Amino acid sequence: MMDSKTTGTVKFFNSEKGFGFIKHDDSNKETFVHASGLIDEIKENDRVEFDLQNGQKGMNAVNVKLIG
Repeated sequence: MMDSKTTGTVKFFNSEKGFGFIKHDDSNKETFVHASGLIDEIKENDRVEFDLQNGQKGMNAVNVKLIG
């Protein structure tokens, strides 16, 4: 079983511009998230889980969905 989901908290998300950042639970890292990588709508302080994918400028959060 491969469980590569990362969990974190939405630090910032601008729905008009379609991007933001997620702070990881297990470190002080932050990952860029674009609206095209969302499964659920997100807003600041939401708890989410996501996959990491290599993008043009580093790692991006994809398959982002809300968790309890």
